[in-house]
Amino acid sequence: MLTAAETGQFESFRPKRFAQRYGLDPFLGFMLLLTSCFGLLVLYSASGQNEYMVIRQAAHVVVGLGLMALVSQVRREVIIQLTPVVFLVAILLLVAVLLFGVGAKGAQRWLDLPGLPRFQPSELMKLALPAMVAWWLTRHPLPPRHSHLLIAAVMLVIPVGLIAKQPDLGTSIIIAGSGFFVIFLAGLSWRILGALFAAGLAALPVLWSVMHEYQRARVLTLFDPQSDPLGAGWNTIQAMTALGSGGLMGKGYAAGTQAQLKFLPESHTDFIVAVIGEELGFLGICLVILMYGLILGRCLLLTSRAETHFGRLFCGSITMTFFVYVFVNLGMVSGVLPVVGVPLPLISYGGTSIVSLLVGFGLMMAMQRTNRVLSGDSS
Repeated sequence: MLTAAETGQFESFRPKRFAQRYGLDPFLGFMLLLTSCFGLLVLYSASGQNEYMVIRQAAHVVVGLGLMALVSQVRREVIIQLTPVVFLVAILLLVAVLLFGVGAKGAQRWLDLPGLPRFQPSELMKLALPAMVAWWLTRHPLPPRHSHLLIAAVMLVIPVGLIAKQPDLGTSIIIAGSGFFVIFLAGLSWRILGALFAAGLAALPVLWSVMHEYQRARVLTLFDPQSDPLGAGWNTIQAMTALGSGGLMGKGYAAGTQAQLKFLPESHTDFIVAVIGEELGFLGICLVILMYGLILGRCLLLTSRAETHFGRLFCGSITMTFFVYVFVNLGMVSGVLPVVGVPLPLISYGGTSIVSLLVGFGLMMAMQRTNRVLSGDSS
């Protein structure tokens, strides 16, 4: 028979008890680490065995995991209090990008400040916007009134407009979705949803008129990539060729022709899943989907355990945004969706992106720990 002390010690090692006491969720943390390590292996092949790129990405993973562990210890009250400040800072950084940001490949999305590594302020907004919308809506009774929804919509439109101006269509869609998910989870009526859908359809001609020429070309080639096989349709054609040629088992690690012979553009970022399909085959794609499914399932469980409106709205938004990341990337690589420049989370190369994702998961863990402690279950 175990003594009371031994029983308490045994209980503290259970994943749920561990998360409540120490903040970190063991299962979610393990899956994030596993997916990130898998991403490093794929990146080594997709980058043409570029060791420097892999080491740089590994450093970002380590930093992201460290920040995730650190953020998971922050109390919910502190997160709520800092939300407006972080949101304002993120807005100012986006304005700074438009004024004196660093450009690359026709887009101006980065800041290169003295003493700091180059970073993308829009990644900070992926966390700041849903937190800010959740902060605003939970200060009032739910479901929200029309006046409160209008202010939340303004909070959403300003950063989305600044990011679209860079231009960065993919990130602006993701951030718009993160804010909308908070509003939806707050109790948006189906009547308002229908009105928004109708308004969105009516606004499509206006959106088409303000899109850049290359963005229009991406939409048109979605329906017929062969209409411009050497131009706008090149990415989609090469990605689908890589996916289809992998078969069930793939051609072997670092043995894919599309990526290794440089036919597949952006093979280490937006189209890295095509490398997985070509080299590891259908089973490799299934492995990726399984890892993402386990991460999303755990996030849904953490969201359901949140005991405050802010925690549920914020965690739900992070979970659904992560799902959109995966869905859009897989969709555009397989030719189901237009190419919008959305990376595959935790696997594609990108320092700021992976750090912001892991910090977001750390904030989810912080909600779990603080809520349980405040509810009196601190054992």
